[in-house]
Amino acid sequence: MSREVCVHSWPCSYYLEPEKRWVPGKLSLTSHSLRFTTDKTGEALVSFPLSSVIEIKKEASHFVFSSITVLEKDHLKHWFSSLQPSRNAVFTIIEHFWRELLLSPSEAPLPVTKGKQLTGLMACSQKRLEETARVLHHQGEQLDSITKGLDKMESDLDVADRLLTELESPSWWPFSSKLWKMPAETKSNGGTSTASPKALGKEGVVVRIPAVIAQGTASHVKAGSLTILVSGLEIHDSSSLLMHRFEREDIDDITVHTPYEISIRQRFIGKPDIAYRLISAKMPEAVPILEVQFSKKMELLEGGLTPGSASTSSPAEKGCYVWQADPEEAEESRPGH
Repeated sequence: MSREVCVHSWPCSYYLEPEKRWVPGKLSLTSHSLRFTTDKTGEALVSFPLSSVIEIKKEASHFVFSSITVLEKDHLKHWFSSLQPSRNAVFTIIEHFWRELLLSPSEAPLPVTKGKQLTGLMACSQKRLEETARVLHHQGEQLDSITKGLDKMESDLDVADRLLTELESPSWWPFSSKLWKMPAETKSNGGTSTASPKALGKEGVVVRIPAVIAQGTASHVKAGSLTILVSGLEIHDSSSLLMHRFEREDIDDITVHTPYEISIRQRFIGKPDIAYRLISAKMPEAVPILEVQFSKKMELLEGGLTPGSASTSSPAEKGCYVWQADPEEAEESRPGH
């Protein structure tokens, strides 16, 4: 697991069944596995692949409060409690990656030949090129629309110049009626030539991925989706209801924290910024598209490397982001409260 990219790391306690006691430490998640390390020695007490998990539940009993249980195929049950920032936030993220792994068709550990690897790389490259071509085509349409708009502005300036000339000319000037008629013709012609561009830049969906969404620094997270359009970004909840739409020009920065986690922000003066943080097992597919559309607004942090170029340091040592807990949720997550 140490060679995989850390998605998240949370302070929590693990129930050590042989010794009948709770051990404080950190629970770390990658795209394919879970691992618990102790705070005292840094020893990995538990490490298992997500593919071996058959059930993830939120449970509680008379001696365990606000816990998450993970059941493996061999019916080995793991208890995690005192989860920070909250049990719900941790559960939502782990469940998302687990479900996406189950739905993925290419997770079987079959031997892969060089030919299959090359074929897979070619198919992936073709998909990226198609998505990039779609974005570039829309940008070309936008440039055409801008060119027509500039032509219309030039025509309008010519009209304004002629009107000013008409107003400044004395009433006995013999060419005044001609000057008055020409702008009208130019304006009508300009109107017909620029009526169609509005129908052109109609948006299309480039890619849509499932995601875990948090707004600002809240510990309340929810399942939903991120939709990348040629004209902007949309964030929907699990019921496909629109939570927020970012127009292309409204986005001020997109920060890539890890290959699986990004934040999107729109700045304001005199009122709070609009910011969303998104985690997704499919985010590595979306980041290259975002780089094409928002290259000048993208910021790649040290942890935001591609999965293939990840460092071999321990996930717990990487800068895994943890949402700050609300006081009520932090209190709820402690055993005995």
